Amino acid sequence: MSNSSPTDEPGPLLGAADIRELATALGVRPTKQRGQNFVIDANTVRRIVRTAEVRPDDVVVEVGPGLGSLTLALLEAADRVTAVEIDDVLAAALPATVETRLPGRADRFALVHSDAMLVQDLPGPAPTALVANLPYNVAVPVLLHMLATFPTIDRTLVMVQSEVADRLAARPGNKVYGVPSVKANWYAEVKRAGAIGRNVFWPAPNVDSGLVSLVRREKPVETTASRAEVFAVVDAAFAQRRKTLRAALAGWAGSAASAETALVAAGVSPQARGEALTVEEFARIAEHKPVHEGSAA
Repeated sequence: MSNSSPTDEPGPLLGAADIRELATALGVRPTKQRGQNFVIDANTVRRIVRTAEVRPDDVVVEVGPGLGSLTLALLEAADRVTAVEIDDVLAAALPATVETRLPGRADRFALVHSDAMLVQDLPGPAPTALVANLPYNVAVPVLLHMLATFPTIDRTLVMVQSEVADRLAARPGNKVYGVPSVKANWYAEVKRAGAIGRNVFWPAPNVDSGLVSLVRREKPVETTASRAEVFAVVDAAFAQRRKTLRAALAGWAGSAASAETALVAAGVSPQARGEALTVEEFARIAEHKPVHEGSAA
């Protein structure tokens, strides 16, 4: 078995030395504030692209491309890639990195210099996939925003903190099942898709990372309630997750008695807790929200 690592072989992808050289040239130090940890291993980004099942006709959106490790691997595999980057220095440098290392694909790359939470549209064809090493401090809100804003995103693979990956992929009854689990499940079938070690990042984080796969539901959750109405029930149920739903939804319904009426009508036990419910059950509860007449008792 050879001692040489594919990471060190010349090619368009960035290795550890390339990342450090780029960062030094740009005067970049990864910041905790933005949850930045740059991937320095070409094998890891190849694995992410493979696990994401990126196809030659895919239009991929990437959030938080950093210095471009994953961007380059995505450009090799997809039809086009749009990267959303908030950092001024990184956003300014990325097009040149793409032009230098993958000149034949540079016209397939677009950069959006923005906070991903504020992005409402993207240049070019509608995205079909989201693949990203998400900044850990905003991973869940960014993921949910992108899924809500771009319904054409059919497949998603994100790298997040391991415990966040567990929460996103958790099923009802699991102790880490909560708001991210239910909301992600509103949009997609969610599952863990592997683990990523700490040594492939610079700086090495003090937590492990995990891959999460989300495949958009072929049919949306069947409900007459809006997404906002369903999510309001989810937020209320988990704001006091140790309480029974009768108590936890009292504020949402106007009173504990009204909450009990709504729960019974929805076919859910008032003594159940939020962590036991599927997204479909939350939707049924939302459909039975009491209509207030005057102040609730």
